[in-house]
Order: sequence, then C-alpha cells, then structure tokens
Amino acid sequence: MNIKTVRYFVGKMLQVEAALLALPLIVSFIYQESLSQKLAYAGTILILLVIGSLLSFKKPEPLKIMARDGVVTVALSWILLSFFGGLPFVFTGEIPNIVDAFFETASGLTTTGSSIMPDLSVLAHSSLFWRSFTHLVGGMGVLVFALAILPSHGSESVQLMRAEVPGPVFGKLVSKLAHTAQILYLIYLAMTAVLTIILVIFQVPLFDALLLSFGTAGTGGFGINNAGFSIYANPAAVEWIIGVGMMLFGINFNLYYFILLGAVKDVIKDEEMRTYVGIVLSFTMIIFTVLTVTQTALGVPLRSVFFTVSSIITTTGYSTVDFGLWGLFPHVLLLLLMFIGGCAGSTAGGIKVSRIVVYFKSAIAELKRMGQPRRVFVPTMNGKPIDNKMEKSI
Repeated sequence: MNIKTVRYFVGKMLQVEAALLALPLIVSFIYQESLSQKLAYAGTILILLVIGSLLSFKKPEPLKIMARDGVVTVALSWILLSFFGGLPFVFTGEIPNIVDAFFETASGLTTTGSSIMPDLSVLAHSSLFWRSFTHLVGGMGVLVFALAILPSHGSESVQLMRAEVPGPVFGKLVSKLAHTAQILYLIYLAMTAVLTIILVIFQVPLFDALLLSFGTAGTGGFGINNAGFSIYANPAAVEWIIGVGMMLFGINFNLYYFILLGAVKDVIKDEEMRTYVGIVLSFTMIIFTVLTVTQTALGVPLRSVFFTVSSIITTTGYSTVDFGLWGLFPHVLLLLLMFIGGCAGSTAGGIKVSRIVVYFKSAIAELKRMGQPRRVFVPTMNGKPIDNKMEKSI
C-alpha cells in the first residue's frame, strides 16, 4: 500500500470538509446564533485545515494509486470525516458525547438516517443545517464530490471512483473522470434546487424546504422537526412531492445526463430504470389494494402507500404513517423492497436493481444451457452482452 498517496488524498478530503463546514457557519450568522455556536464551527474548520494541510502539504511524486489504495483512502476518509464532522455538535454541547456525535455524523454522511436525537428542537439552525447537509454530501459520495472540485489526477482518480460509486457497473460519461464527477454533481444539485423550489411554491418555509430536499436527494431521511409534515400548510402535497422526489433520486444519474443530450429513447429502453419504476408502481398498487380490502379502518391513502414504497426502496427512511399496522403481507413486500434498493449510480441504497436484473438474466441463461448444452446462451442487458466478470461479481 502506498501510504504517502493515501495520506495525501485523505488530507485533501479533510480540507474539503473544512470548506463544507463554512456553510453552517454562514447559517449561524444569518440566524444570529450565539458566539459559542459560531466558534464551534469556526474552530472545527481551523482544526480540519491544519490537519488536512499537514497531511497533504507534499504531493507524492509520482502520484500512483492502486485499487487497494483507493479502498483504504475511501474507508479512512469516511471514518475521519464522520469524526471531525461531529465535533461541532460536541463543542456546542448539543450532543456532548463524542461517540454519539460520531454516530450522528456517520449516519448522515452514509445516508443511513438513524439518529440518537430524541428531541430535534434542541438543535440550532446551523446544526440542523449541517446534520441534513451531510445527507446531500454523502448521497452521491464524498469522494465523488472531491473529484468534482479538486484538481484532476488523471487515471489515478479512477480507483477512488470505483471504490466509492455503488453498483456493479462503473463508467465515465466523458473522457475525463473529473468532468464526469462534475456533470453528475451538477445534475444532482440542480435536481435538489428544483425540489426545493417546488416545496417553497407549496408553502414550505425555505429553510425547511432546503433540509427536506437534502434528505430526499441523499435518500438519507433525517427528520428536521418533531411534528413531521403536519406543520405545513399542505401536508398532502408535500407528501406527494417528497415521494416522487425519492423515486427520482433512486434512478441512475447517468440517465438524466442522457436526457439532457436528447437520448430520451435510450433512457426509456433502459432495463434497470424500467424494472425499478415497474417495481415501485406495482408494489404501490398491490399494497394499496391489500390495505383497501383488509385494513379498511386504517383508511391509508394512495399517496401514503406510494410515499412509503419510495422511501423503503430508496432506503431513505422517511415515514408519514405507522406501517407497522399494515399486516404481514405488506410487511414482507416492504422488507423485499428494502433489500432490492434503487438503481446503480443513484443515491439510493440496497442491493441495486441492476444486480437483480443481471442475476435473473444469468440464471435464465444457465437454465437454458442445462436444457440445450450444445447451444450458446449469452445474457444481455440493454442489448449488450453481460460479461463474465460482471456475472461473477453479482
């Protein structure tokens, strides 16, 4: 393992986090929070800049990173970013225990969405912002964000991208990897901005709309208040908007780029996307029908079923109803959705729909080979043969 290269990239990542922490510091000034609140973020920024500069002050020559170095860099970066990202909570006293603060930040950056906060009202605006903002940063991957804004390191960045991007397939949209990362993040941020604007149009306060968009875009699901959507003027509309938003952020972002290029037909033909949308819509209708027939007293509306299905399959974790009351069959379907997850190249978690598609196509091809051993059966996806390397990785 090339320790100098790992040290250099980890140092750069800490500097990136220092820059990101400037945003909650600005929020702290906007809402005129206490001096201690501002110093908590300013102090963390200073610590990150010092340590990051010490680690990355000397660029290794030649700068080479192998697959193992990429994995170590990604793993170490996530741990350190979670640790230092939790320091503001400790310094402000909002989460005095360093382990709890680490858990909260790690949950945000990994878009897990689990929280140790029993009462969100104790958090200042700046801390609420940082807590939800970790979803936005971690959704597409911290390392992908770094590749988008840091100077390009050519082919060396590929190992970092491979170690960071979820799913069985990895490909560049354009020749330069840094440009690919920039395109993906621009699409990601543009979609987040559009979602925020739509929520504001439906009378959600701007600050709340931003935080809800962060959690939806990153498919993380941190709550931003103790009351949920009920505090807004039109909670039903908010539920539909967030539900559709979660589903859209569970689609491969490469497809949105292809839409911008005008290749809409190719997007419509994409097997993973069609399977994903089909699963969401069919499971929504099946569960809604079951609840309508067997759980009439609950009166669960279609929008809440769709919202829950979108939340579960993308592993966002938002909830507007107590689906614990829905019965065994809906529970089994929701559990299945949790494992399936969203599309490769999206912010959603889970196994990924592409893996499910490849698995079933490979299994069908193998069954055909057993029945007709002299014939050659090659499974395909989107009209292209599935290579042996991908089959084995599934």
